[in-house]
Order: sequence, then C-alpha cells, then structure tokens
Amino acid sequence: MHIGEVAERTGLSLRTIRHYDEVGLLPASSRTEGGFRVYTDGDIERLLVVRRMKPLGFTLEEMGDLLSIVDGLTAAGNDEDTSSLRERLAGYLTSAAAQREKMAENLRRADEFIATLETY
Repeated sequence: MHIGEVAERTGLSLRTIRHYDEVGLLPASSRTEGGFRVYTDGDIERLLVVRRMKPLGFTLEEMGDLLSIVDGLTAAGNDEDTSSLRERLAGYLTSAAAQREKMAENLRRADEFIATLETY
C-alpha cells in the first residue's frame, strides 16, 4: 500500500512516516518504478509498535533496538538461544510499565485539578 493509506491506518502523518524511513526506523518495503514508497501489513505492524512507544518517551534509537529484538525473536528457531534478546525485551517492558505508571499518576492529578475547578 502507498504511504497515504499507511498514514490513514496508523494515524501517523505522512511527514512522520517519511521521517521514520529517512532515519532507518522503518524503510519502505519497496518502491514503485516511479519511486513511490510501498508498504506491507508487516510494515504497518512495525509502525504501530513505534506509535505505541512514542508517548512512553522512548527515543528513536530505543525504538529501533526494540524492533531489532522483535525481529530477532521472530526469526529465531526453536533451538536458538534467545535469552539475551529476552533480557533486553524485559528491560523495555519494565521501562514501559514505569513510564505508564507516571502517566497514570499525571492523569490522576489532572482529574483532581479538573474536579477542583468544577467546584467554583
């Protein structure tokens, strides 16, 4: 699919998708003869992972690292040792959970503030 459809399906802007391509986070799977980017359903899944990481404060480098971990785990056969990849993944899980808790606390504070304003 072309970039416009990807933007529509992911909720990301064309500019953001192009930026992710330029920094190597998610290069287009292929290009048409005219040079237009073409994406697959797998590319959309990767973009959704990135979109979910963004509000949690992960850097582009961390996003790329996590995608490489996921790729490694997906490609690993049953006999391969994936313990180092799983350890790195666990670090991201811990970090995401901690960041989510901070966000939940900020939301609670915002709710308290709104409730205070409503008393006037």
